[in-house]
Amino acid sequence: METTFISPKISSKRFAYYSRRYEGVIVSSERSSLIRCTMAHEPSIGSAKLEIGTCSKFENGASVPSVNGKTLRKSGSFITTHKPDQVASKQIGEDIREITSLGRSNLSVLDRDIMPTLPMVESCPDLQNINGLGIVEFLKGKNFLITGATGFLAKVLIEKILRMQPHVGKLFLIIKAKDYESALERMKNEVIYSELFRCVQETHGSKYEEFMMKKLVPVMGNITGHNLGIQPDIAEEVSKEVDIVVNSAANTTFDERYDVALDINTNGTRHILDFAKGCKRLQLFLQISTAYVNGQRQGRVLEKPFQMGDNIASEKAHLELVQSPPMLDIEAEFELAKRTLEDNSIDLRSNGHSSLNVEKQLVLTMKNLGMERAQKYGWQDTYVFTKAMGEMIIDYGRGDLPVAIVRPSVIESTYSDPFPGWMEGNRMMDPIILYYGKGQLCGFLADPNGVLDVVPADMVVNATVAAMAKHAGKSGLGVYHVGSSVANPLMFGQLAGLVTQHFKSNPYVDGKGEPVSVKKLQLFRDVDDFSTHMWSHLSNLLPDMRSNGSSHSKMMIERHQKICAKSIEQAKYLANIYKPYTFYQGRFDISNTEGLFQRLSEEEKQNFNFDVRRINWMDYISKTHIPGLRQHVMKGRGTKLE
Repeated sequence: METTFISPKISSKRFAYYSRRYEGVIVSSERSSLIRCTMAHEPSIGSAKLEIGTCSKFENGASVPSVNGKTLRKSGSFITTHKPDQVASKQIGEDIREITSLGRSNLSVLDRDIMPTLPMVESCPDLQNINGLGIVEFLKGKNFLITGATGFLAKVLIEKILRMQPHVGKLFLIIKAKDYESALERMKNEVIYSELFRCVQETHGSKYEEFMMKKLVPVMGNITGHNLGIQPDIAEEVSKEVDIVVNSAANTTFDERYDVALDINTNGTRHILDFAKGCKRLQLFLQISTAYVNGQRQGRVLEKPFQMGDNIASEKAHLELVQSPPMLDIEAEFELAKRTLEDNSIDLRSNGHSSLNVEKQLVLTMKNLGMERAQKYGWQDTYVFTKAMGEMIIDYGRGDLPVAIVRPSVIESTYSDPFPGWMEGNRMMDPIILYYGKGQLCGFLADPNGVLDVVPADMVVNATVAAMAKHAGKSGLGVYHVGSSVANPLMFGQLAGLVTQHFKSNPYVDGKGEPVSVKKLQLFRDVDDFSTHMWSHLSNLLPDMRSNGSSHSKMMIERHQKICAKSIEQAKYLANIYKPYTFYQGRFDISNTEGLFQRLSEEEKQNFNFDVRRINWMDYISKTHIPGLRQHVMKGRGTKLE
């Protein structure tokens, strides 16, 4: 990613050093220097230099130079715990060391220290890539292997490719099924006949199914098996034809059994990478990950790859000068999960437990183990921990294979493409929205001033396709965060207000056809306060039977109290699972992603938009996302027909 930045005045000696290291000086003025650097060389130093001295309100900050009479807009943002006037007086090398010495991210930086990045350089046309990445032409004739093909995001990707480039080659879709016929049936029901593809269907009319069957090839397989569980003859055929492998498969349950999550998110990734390395004409391996692989890092988190053995706890220990921080050994984690499962199974059976009870106890034991191991090494849950280890395996085993890793934050309904509001299944914030709209939830555990990093699915897909075009055939690894927390943050308090406003204007309709009245959605910082408020809310919904002393009334009261208690326990469970995200202290840097967007032509920016700055949260939440949730997930239930 090529980027421009403005630095404070530096000595000629330092200036010459950075000129050699970062590909030369473009312009030098009396008080400032405009330097162009390639971020891919050393992202941490590049972004640190980018951030120093770029705020116009600095008392001693750099002046803004011009090229050919055109004023260059400052890009990037400033991150530091120092005051601006202090920074301007510091030597640039000191600031660089201060930021990069913190490892993968600046753990001491909080949201209040982050200034939103200014737009990338736009007013200097000669810095633009007029021809763009040539995405549509790039897709022509390409053959893809896609795992997790029946999942939410993968389907948006498949639709985008087929709609934008009907002359794409074949899309081999790995589908878990008992036989080919079952895989074909799943592909038809979950992909071809999905309402998501209605624009493609309108384009091809009566020949739609013929077109889809020509492009999509169901492949019976399982990423947890050797060679992805694909039959040898089919695996050989696929390996000869595939140009790009996209791994979109994942187990996203936050507290999944440790053995299961390791098998899919970590070892499954290893299997897919091994298969990709055996493909004869492969141009790119693309991993769909999550921005939350960054675990409990705080402040602005850079787009950097994981290396084998990295762990967040060691980074924090380094900052806090803790002796003997925990060391992560992935193979030892596999062995631990296997040994724990076997030992507990033997113990339970030898003590005479029934098979059903043994299974229940094993599930609980393995769930607890996953959460314990994740938190020991600095991740919030089993899901993101095992996904992070999957990334480590990719970096360790990729060799000279071209690799791109796309890390979206919380993926929600489509922003505009192929149409606004499409989604499938309950995403992260959707159960809360629906429970609230139905009157079953009056509040939730979240910091009102905290940020929920949300990104629409189509923007994730557009960034993914752009990354394909940029990295295919080029050795190396690129990492891209696709999120909004830095460039266009959505606050929890703002979200709660928008959800309240929507359901007051468009109330959910109960089974009797009556609108459900809702009060303001409240946010709580303490789980006990949340629990108390929930109990009060649910108790008020119970019928008043206390004046009637009959045994029947007493039984009804006890029954409703049990229902309340169960509802509160479910809400507390949900709140505790979500707590690391509703109080998350990290903000995902998107410098690489914004640089990628600037590589697009103007036409590509329209057709493959992933500029999160364009999102109007009021319109998106109130007029796109919640209506889409009610239409596509609830299937119109609870919506009063006019």
